[in-house]
Amino acid sequence: MFKKEATISFLEELLSINSPSGFTKNAIDFLRETIESIGYETMDTPKGNLIVHVDGKDRHQTRGLSAHVDTLGLMVRSINSDGTLALTKLGGPLTPTLDGEYCEIITRDGKVYTGTILSNSPSIHVFKDASTKERDVDNLVVKIDERVKEEEDVQKLGIQNGDIIAYDPKVMVTDSGFIKSRFLDDKASVAILVSILKMLKEEGIVPTTNLKFIFSTYEEVGHGAAWIPEDITELLAVDMGCIGLDLDCTEYDVSICAKDSSGPYDYEMTTRLINFAKDKELDFAVDIYPMYGSDASAALSGGANIRAALIGPGVASSHGMERTHVDAIENTFKLIQEYIQN
Repeated sequence: MFKKEATISFLEELLSINSPSGFTKNAIDFLRETIESIGYETMDTPKGNLIVHVDGKDRHQTRGLSAHVDTLGLMVRSINSDGTLALTKLGGPLTPTLDGEYCEIITRDGKVYTGTILSNSPSIHVFKDASTKERDVDNLVVKIDERVKEEEDVQKLGIQNGDIIAYDPKVMVTDSGFIKSRFLDDKASVAILVSILKMLKEEGIVPTTNLKFIFSTYEEVGHGAAWIPEDITELLAVDMGCIGLDLDCTEYDVSICAKDSSGPYDYEMTTRLINFAKDKELDFAVDIYPMYGSDASAALSGGANIRAALIGPGVASSHGMERTHVDAIENTFKLIQEYIQN
């Protein structure tokens, strides 16, 4: 059974933990603690992915389910002469949406400073191009909330090239069921998989086959699940569904992706998911995402000999200020529930 309040509460807590690609330890530690408190054992891979094994009725088959805990972010590229920070991207954030956002600069020795991401032309009273200047990563800087006037002042704080910059997720859950936040891609799906694990334990459900839940840490930069355990023969990536252009998916649907930038997903497996959604009368959409990759496509590119498919809750404004609805979370949960029991 889907437990809305518990799922959303966990999601809010996970969203509050900074976890840009390459800086996911705190989120993984939180995830491990939560999952072990439910009653499961966990294991870590050398690159930091978290894996949970669940025994099924058929011990000779293992299906994988993946979601990624890493998010978009920024890194200090260099320190400017005026004491601001030049930036490089972690993943593909929609950079115009970052202008004016609050952030944290996290040093290698654990110090945390606050700051604001700003355009190089941040004032309408000073710069003629304040409204028109491009907001690409080369025209954005971080202004640190410390008394710094030059590069040396910043270095004395312990800030250096390569430090992580995590920006505010700005989480809000409305009375009407909308969830507004950055990084719903893919923490919404992580919350769904954790709720599935809770359901299996609390209701004593034994899935049809063995299951391995993979919580990956480098999906946003393309290699999250490039390696998966060899006993997995079928992998279901649970990621966000796209909205817009000629797509059918909405913020209330579970998305079933037939093809992304890597090519088509397994035809029989995708058809099975579509039929499950029809049988359970879920709100769902089948779409093509030509500018998209997933943990499943990373596993296939890494040489995994598997069937693979991709689903997820519909998320608007991806890689910007994202939004979904609790109905999409529930529809995705129910499709996964059907998948693991059939």
